[in-house]
Amino acid sequence: MTGQRNLGLIAAVATILASAPLSAIFQRWTWLIQTILAVALVAGVAALLRLLRAPVWAQGLGMTAGLLLGLTWMFPGGGELLGILPTPSTFTHFGDLLTGSLRDMRAYGVEVPDTEPLLFITVLGVGAVAVLVDLLTVGLRRPALAGLPMLAIYSVPVAVYVDSVPPVPFVIGAAGFLWLLVADNVERVRRFGRRFTGDGRDVDVWEPSPLAAAGRRLAVLGVAIAVALPLAVPGMTGGLLDRFTSGSGDATGQPGAGGSSGEIDLFAALSGQLNQSETTDLVKVTTAEPSPFYLRFGVADELRPDGFRVRNPSGAAVNKGLPEPQPAPGGVTRRQYQAEVEVTRDLNMRLLPVYDEPVRVRGLDGNWLYDPDLDVVFAKRGTSRGKKYSFDYVRSTYTPEVLRAARPLSADASVLAEQTARPIVPEVENRVKELVAGRTTEYDKVRAIYDFFSAKNGFRYQLSTERGTSGQEIVDFLENRVGFCQQYAAAMAWLVRAAGIPTRVAFGFTNGSGRQGDTYTLTNRNLHAWTEVFFNGIGWVPFDATPADSVVGSARSAWAPNADAPDPVPSSSTTTAPGGVQASAGPDGPDAADRELEADLNTAAGTGGSESPNWPWWLLGVVLLAGLLAVPALRRAALRRSRQPHRAGSAGTGTSVRAAPGGSGPTTGMVVLDSDVQRARADAHAAWAELLDTLVDFRIPVDRTETPRATADRLVRQGLDEPAAEAARLLGRAEERARYAREPLTGGQLPPALRSVRRALAAEADRRTRVLAAVLPPSVLLHWRTSVGDTSSRLVAAVGRLRTSMLRWNPRRLLANRPAR
Repeated sequence: MTGQRNLGLIAAVATILASAPLSAIFQRWTWLIQTILAVALVAGVAALLRLLRAPVWAQGLGMTAGLLLGLTWMFPGGGELLGILPTPSTFTHFGDLLTGSLRDMRAYGVEVPDTEPLLFITVLGVGAVAVLVDLLTVGLRRPALAGLPMLAIYSVPVAVYVDSVPPVPFVIGAAGFLWLLVADNVERVRRFGRRFTGDGRDVDVWEPSPLAAAGRRLAVLGVAIAVALPLAVPGMTGGLLDRFTSGSGDATGQPGAGGSSGEIDLFAALSGQLNQSETTDLVKVTTAEPSPFYLRFGVADELRPDGFRVRNPSGAAVNKGLPEPQPAPGGVTRRQYQAEVEVTRDLNMRLLPVYDEPVRVRGLDGNWLYDPDLDVVFAKRGTSRGKKYSFDYVRSTYTPEVLRAARPLSADASVLAEQTARPIVPEVENRVKELVAGRTTEYDKVRAIYDFFSAKNGFRYQLSTERGTSGQEIVDFLENRVGFCQQYAAAMAWLVRAAGIPTRVAFGFTNGSGRQGDTYTLTNRNLHAWTEVFFNGIGWVPFDATPADSVVGSARSAWAPNADAPDPVPSSSTTTAPGGVQASAGPDGPDAADRELEADLNTAAGTGGSESPNWPWWLLGVVLLAGLLAVPALRRAALRRSRQPHRAGSAGTGTSVRAAPGGSGPTTGMVVLDSDVQRARADAHAAWAELLDTLVDFRIPVDRTETPRATADRLVRQGLDEPAAEAARLLGRAEERARYAREPLTGGQLPPALRSVRRALAAEADRRTRVLAAVLPPSVLLHWRTSVGDTSSRLVAAVGRLRTSMLRWNPRRLLANRPAR
């Protein structure tokens, strides 16, 4: 019974570990605490029933009852007996929680808050898995089948994270399952008897079983493959590898990369796209509106000390209808238009670009939702890549008079509290007080701040910001007055919030310069950010504080005109550009602005200038590649140079020389005694090693078991000419005497002999062999392979020795209290 109790405890812990992937769904850890309590209650009831020797079916009923009591205690409905005994009203409450969980699943994007319905269904699901795992592992002794309910837990984040499933929680859950299998195997072995190796030797209790060790290695390898394979195979995940291969990765929400609509950094995405040197078409939109405003896809309305952040949108499916437009107050003109949008495959995100105030959408399924508060269309599953859809929208235009007449919001208005929240920065607060001094209406305050961001006050458009010394980016921007659209939009929104008026930052596309008829082609260069201000009784009104002359396709309006525009001069050559901006074909018209912006976008620092040539990088790459390919040949030349014979000792060193006995002619050489013997042996060995490498280079088999004389004779039999044959015999005799004789051969005849043999072998080899011997010598590659193999063998031997020494301190051996074998 002790083994069963231990196995039941391990089953409970493994279930909790298997629930680790759920950490990617929740914002906080409340679910984990409640899950641990529920699983502990289930395991405790199971242990008690096994102590009473209850049958398996009774154990299942008891664990289910324990889970029910735990749910009643953690999620009370108010009608329970003694606080933990459920009543019919409790089950009604549980039904309401299940219904609410379905509603919350549709309303929230990951990471979800700790709502009671979502916590209830989580604890219920993990508790039910704990019951099944315990029954399969302890009751039925089928622990392998327990992996199926554990896998059901992992399927939840897989269903939510269609782009990327976090691998670390999966590894934790897999480790729990492997622990469960190992514990069951150990329990079975203990009940059976002693363990034995494959050769029949019994294994002591402190020694690891060879079979178990092999199983653990296979299990670890299987888990590693299961984690790495989805990361490496294209299309299975867009998670970990994409963060290294796509530049910004999913976490940035960059157009062109997938990401969750609630976790994207639209500011980083915008910055990365505008700084790209290559222009990419992202959207084609067709509308009959003569001067449309910006195409919009995102909103950031949560202001932190480091800037605005995007919060999770929530809403209902767009194919079930959108909210009807509100009646227009006096002074506000609203007209309805229709637009068709085609998204290219280069725009891949969870947000869809639409114009403000859409009222009807066609061509989208139920995966796409609409948030009426943020006015964005988003998806929890699926991306915008390749989407084609159409929608009707309402275009609202305002007069300065109607905005000036808007009354301030009441102090208890929720939008006032939410959209004016900000960190208190004294420099910002003081600047706003100066700007709005003497202004009585909210519109006049907004216009004062809006007009502040103009070239007349020293503000310039530039794709790279300048660093400051204040330690706060908002203060640095207000002092340096250099930046691009995201700095202007965020800075104006921050200042307007400091004036007590609700604001937020919107993201989308300008109208660009690629209009053909009613169709606009929008690229990554047209991505833009602007500010939206909330007026009581009117709604969100756009203000674009970025200098208009620096933005291609910029749209200005009567309530937010171009503060840097000169006074209009009547001329027959002037025309009105889309959005109401006066333009001409002269040097100061939009063509000039386009050329200036293109010049800015094509520079690394964003300050203008010609694009750097690419040929130095290509040249550097070619040089590096050539150097890499030349390494084997250089190594071969270095080896050949190092094997040159050393100079004989000079006179006066005590060296005596005499003729070799029984020899004469050029093949005899000299016999060297005393101090030069070791040097002579080294020279002979070096010459022989060079000969063997030469044979390898020219694809001639080398038998390391042959004697030097036999190798030389084999070369002679292969057809060497007479000088080369004599040279080969000389090299063989020199190596033979260096190995076995007291008096080795040496002299200046070894290098000429090597050159003679090499020339003869090269003459007999084909062209391909000669080229490889010169450029990619096989002997060098053979040395490298041998070196790698020897190093690996040494590492394996060192690890084996370390493991053997560590076994001396193995806890299992110490507990067994037996001496080492």
